[in-house]
Amino acid sequence: MTDASKSNRFTLVLLTSLFFMWGFITVLNDILIPHLKAVFELSYLEAMLVQFSFFGAYFIGGLLYFLISMVHGDPIGKIGYKNGIMIGLLLSALGTILFYPAAHFQIYGFFLGALFVLGLGFAMLQIAANPYVAIIGSEASASSRLNLSQGFNSFGTTIAPILGGYFIFEYFKNTENGADSVVVPYLFLTLLLLLLAVAIKRAHLPRFVNATQLIKGAGALKFRQLRLGAIAIFLYVGAEVAIGSFLISFLGLEKIAGLSEADASPFVAFYWGGAMIGRFLGAISLSSIDKRRKYSSMLVVSLLAFGVVFGAVYLKTGIAFDQIIPYFLFLLANYFAFIFGRSMPGRTLTVFALVPIALLLIGIFGSNMWAMWAILGIGIFNSIMWSNIFTMAIKGLGEFTSQGSSILVMFIVGGAIIPPIQGAVADLVGVQLSFFVPMISYVYLAYYGWKGHLAK
Repeated sequence: MTDASKSNRFTLVLLTSLFFMWGFITVLNDILIPHLKAVFELSYLEAMLVQFSFFGAYFIGGLLYFLISMVHGDPIGKIGYKNGIMIGLLLSALGTILFYPAAHFQIYGFFLGALFVLGLGFAMLQIAANPYVAIIGSEASASSRLNLSQGFNSFGTTIAPILGGYFIFEYFKNTENGADSVVVPYLFLTLLLLLLAVAIKRAHLPRFVNATQLIKGAGALKFRQLRLGAIAIFLYVGAEVAIGSFLISFLGLEKIAGLSEADASPFVAFYWGGAMIGRFLGAISLSSIDKRRKYSSMLVVSLLAFGVVFGAVYLKTGIAFDQIIPYFLFLLANYFAFIFGRSMPGRTLTVFALVPIALLLIGIFGSNMWAMWAILGIGIFNSIMWSNIFTMAIKGLGEFTSQGSSILVMFIVGGAIIPPIQGAVADLVGVQLSFFVPMISYVYLAYYGWKGHLAK
């Protein structure tokens, strides 16, 4: 192995730990929503301002980056990816530490402000880290590397509902001031973010900068695959976040499972754990290994990753295996969907967008076990969407790659817009019927994977 290969592998490992952290923290919003809804006696629409503030910051951060790049040239092209990641980590740490005064003063708006600052930090991390993972190796394996990193991001999103639900709903629960239960968990996250910043600072990472020729203007927008990809990112993130935000409320419906918040939170791990399983499979599926090894490896990894998710939920709930048979069937369907996708990012995205439409229909019109597992099973098929959309959207952008990345990050604002829309619909027609809102997203995603990603 060459020195360059070793350096790239170490860089990928370090960046993967970063992906894990922001996945873990992002999904804690799904715990915060029902918690703050109860503490401050909010409507569904008001509670969804958690996601509006957090993901709205992605739009503001991405927009600021894009405007700066138009006037002065790409900032990361000048300061480098490492410094961009450092800035993102420090902003994120500032956001998490602001949870302490927010809880002390018991002001919902203060929590929203803290989430906005946290979202700004994550926006910078997304702009810097995603294209960095894509360019530290060959272009052909970019989707595979990004799926691998996103797999560990999903590992964070898998265990966050279990740990977060336990600490916020149970261990640190304060009957006098319910807002206080978030203080210690978020101070601990602040410490972890700062330690990761120190690790990044001390690491010798490959440098990709362009200090001599900074391209100005909005050149990235001339690429069709990027423009349509931005819409795809908007709809994908919006749908994924909206579904995740309503899971605890959905599982609390008597027609579905009738679970309390504390009992429902571990099951959210199946939704985000499905994304973890699918992303690990995507990393293998889109790699260059031969077909026989590829499909056998995918089967083994699928079962092992499923074992991790099931084991984590079992330790908290004692759920029996026969109770999750529908989810296991969706997992097998995911495996064969990868085979049908033939390791082609666009084809795979189309297949993976069509299945959630069917699962949403089951969740909307069904009841009990099948409706519950159909909605939880959507996470399995959300798995490769971010990585495939992102890499197809920035493919061929050249010197406009970072600017294109900032545009895609800007459109993560879908996570701020679609959940409140679903919240408003839920206030009108109920939680179950409100799942028609994210269904619209998957129709467009199927189109982007079929034709929309093609450069013309």
